Amino acid sequence: MFKTIRNAWKIPDLRKKILFTLLIIVIFRFGSVIPVPFLDVESLRQLMETVNGDGGGMLSYLNMLTGGAFSQATLFAMGVTPYINASIIIQLLTVAIPPLERLSKEGEEGRKKLAAITRYSTVVLGLIQGTAYYFYLKNSDITLFNNGFSMVFSAIVIIAVFTAGTALLMWLGEQINEKGIGNGISILLFAGIIARMPTTIGQLGSYLNAAASDPTNYGKFYFLVPLFVIIFLVVIWVIVFMNDSERRIPVQYAKRVVGRKMYGGQSSHIPIKVGMSGVLPIIFASSILSIPSTIEFFMGYKVQQGFWKGFFDAFSTTGWLYSVLYFILIILFAYFYIMIQYNPVEMANNLRQNNGTIPGIRPGRPTSDFIAKILSRITLIGALFLAFIALLPIIYSNITGMHGLMLGGTSIIILVGVALETTKQIESQMMMRHYKGFLD
Repeated sequence: MFKTIRNAWKIPDLRKKILFTLLIIVIFRFGSVIPVPFLDVESLRQLMETVNGDGGGMLSYLNMLTGGAFSQATLFAMGVTPYINASIIIQLLTVAIPPLERLSKEGEEGRKKLAAITRYSTVVLGLIQGTAYYFYLKNSDITLFNNGFSMVFSAIVIIAVFTAGTALLMWLGEQINEKGIGNGISILLFAGIIARMPTTIGQLGSYLNAAASDPTNYGKFYFLVPLFVIIFLVVIWVIVFMNDSERRIPVQYAKRVVGRKMYGGQSSHIPIKVGMSGVLPIIFASSILSIPSTIEFFMGYKVQQGFWKGFFDAFSTTGWLYSVLYFILIILFAYFYIMIQYNPVEMANNLRQNNGTIPGIRPGRPTSDFIAKILSRITLIGALFLAFIALLPIIYSNITGMHGLMLGGTSIIILVGVALETTKQIESQMMMRHYKGFLD
């Protein structure tokens, strides 16, 4: 990867794109430290430390994606999560709503209209999320004005700034798409997660300091901290391996004569990637399971006894029920995503229209059944892989007692996936610029 970036730096056009992308990242980090008016930042920081220590649910998850901006209530506190949620919602609705489905099949113009709908949906979701965040801060006594006109004015300003930050991030991501390198939103997610790496390293250092001051834990943490680093590197290798893995369905095209020319007769394949659903099943599952803990935090107090205490404790990230449901939901959402993205019947019809057949499989219904069976098997392998990566940090922290490490399975998959995707895009642009055509 570093060799690819070094070679790309030598090309003036690519160097400008890389510098532009870095400039956007710098702007993103500046906005992540500019505080929103009318908020007590120190009280909020102490509150989020308590939230993170208790497992935090959705709040800790948002804080991780924004590079700590959420815990500091800065301009970009909402991050790109409203855009991600809007994109997912619109993507799902294109399957359920016929007008949106027609737009998705209208080519470039249809994609532009869907992109515009996604932008408006992002602003609406950002407004809703910013409003919810404001009331959470107000109930936690983080806001500085709490009476009369000042309270109304501060509420309008805080919510408007949160929403504007989300819209600005969406625009910055689109600028990277047009003038920079890589997918803009993915790059911003990558930058936010990388910004939390020093915090994770500091937490590992605190465990080593605790081991040095406590002889009873000396051997324990001096073994567990290097083990965490080794597991982290192994997980990266596994993600890279699975990201490039695919099942190729062979396809043979029949020969056909058009005029005086003969077409077809060649062999090809349909590539089906093992990790085709990406990190979305983990995002869906973690978002649903974090709802109970998030509700508890928005209540402003922690339930101490009774049924609801057991209920909220069961959905804590350290509870066994959370892990079991997490595993099940990841697999279910992986199958759900593949179901709405791939239509075996449509794939079989496309093969028939292009005179293509799968060797040993009859055209029509047998072909669609064969493709569906392959998709089901590959999806299961990919879902089990995602569940393993997502649950590994939880299992490790529960066994070792090293809680509060700001690096989960979701963040590792995003880091590796964005790095690989950006590297491939740089390589493709380098190849395009070095290609010598027949005119040369």
